[in-house]
Amino acid sequence: MMCAMHLDQKTLEEGEKMSGNMLITGASMVLPSGIQKGDLRITDGVISEISTQGNLEPNSGDYVYDGTGMHLLPGIIDPQVHFRDPGQPEKEDLFTGSRAAASGGVTSFLDMPNNVPSQTTLQSMYDKLETAAKKCVTNYGFFIGATESNVEELKKTVGVPGAPIAIPGICGIKIFMGSSTGDLLVNESDALKTIFDNTAGLIAVHAEDETRMIERQKMIEGRTDMAAHAEWRDDETALIATKRAVGYAQDSGHRLHILHLTSGIEADWLGDVTSLHGEEGKAHITTEVLPQHLTFDETDVERLGTRLKMNPPIRYKKDKDTLWKRLHDGTIACIATDHAPHTMENKQQGFPLAHSGMPGVETSLSVMLTHMSQGKCTLEQVVKWMSTDVAECYQMVGKGQLVKGYDGDIVLVDLNKKIQVEDENTWTTVKWSPFVGKTLVGWPVLTVVDGIPVFERNDETGPKGKCLVDAGQVGKPLVMLPWD
Repeated sequence: MMCAMHLDQKTLEEGEKMSGNMLITGASMVLPSGIQKGDLRITDGVISEISTQGNLEPNSGDYVYDGTGMHLLPGIIDPQVHFRDPGQPEKEDLFTGSRAAASGGVTSFLDMPNNVPSQTTLQSMYDKLETAAKKCVTNYGFFIGATESNVEELKKTVGVPGAPIAIPGICGIKIFMGSSTGDLLVNESDALKTIFDNTAGLIAVHAEDETRMIERQKMIEGRTDMAAHAEWRDDETALIATKRAVGYAQDSGHRLHILHLTSGIEADWLGDVTSLHGEEGKAHITTEVLPQHLTFDETDVERLGTRLKMNPPIRYKKDKDTLWKRLHDGTIACIATDHAPHTMENKQQGFPLAHSGMPGVETSLSVMLTHMSQGKCTLEQVVKWMSTDVAECYQMVGKGQLVKGYDGDIVLVDLNKKIQVEDENTWTTVKWSPFVGKTLVGWPVLTVVDGIPVFERNDETGPKGKCLVDAGQVGKPLVMLPWD
């Protein structure tokens, strides 16, 4: 047995830490029943014992970590990232992206298909899973991209109505209803209906109406101010597409997840539509929100410029307030980041040339814990929105809770740790953060995947922290139950 407060690369190389056997002692655990102080044991990568009496003794081969003064959470699950692999290593790849995720307490992620080339065939999905096994340091899952002509590949990947397929590491179909890269745009009604009517699985949509965007683009021609972005891609553009997607889901009975909700009018309209667990006789529809849209508004866009350029855009304070309201009342089920890095050289081109997208996996948990410290939510709600309900949305097996028999994916956080976000401390390849200059309260001090420590942040490592594993050492494809 090895007992030490801090980890390092050398001890991992000795092999003892790679066993997946670990004992966390004295932490305040966020359990399904509430927050209770105690011990948690992971054996062979699975949570094997939880004691609120604080009386667990180390077994032979356990790594023991003193969690006194810390809070123990189930690992964060980020259901929307763009890790740019294959094809854009200057922005990110599956190693750098998953490492950045681990630095933020994220132990599992779902990645999007708008790569170079796009992932639109079953074979390309298998190729990506093979790459992930070699590169990732967290658990992983991937969407297959829809086009207007690949419904047969979609059927091979997720199945057909009445005969769904669930392949480990494949989480569903992604439809871009608004402009994207390559051939990943599906806006024509016949093509959308064909996909909804003839596939099983979960469909996730980027809901912006392409026709309205084309029409409104004329009104901002010649403008270089960032305010034009939200005026162009306005809330009505989002609402039209959201209503269309919901209509197709209701007509076909298809499972639908609406990505990165941004507008108050969408959130209010969805109030009687979404349900985390689904309702008898209704299409099962859920949605998510990003920490960016819960934090930033038009005043931040004016101040930070193209660092905050993303699609759908950062909107207005009234939208932000409504998103918080609808997150609290359950209309919005969970939180994602839409981590979509672009180089700072590109961002410095200004509007409209700078690409849309920003990093997010490193700061998402700390941003939400900062909101918690300001009284906007509770720690239990943060866990529910960022872990438990994500697992529920995607029917992930063994994820999202500190429960005996669940996978040993955990994160220890220090709710008193304050760190100012600096670009030089980021792990993403592009080396910048939209939250630069903000002091966030509550940071991960230890991230564990399958009982194996993968990242640590302490006084010795400094605010940036330290990755404890190499590419491909830890992590596996997420197992998700099939959706008919």
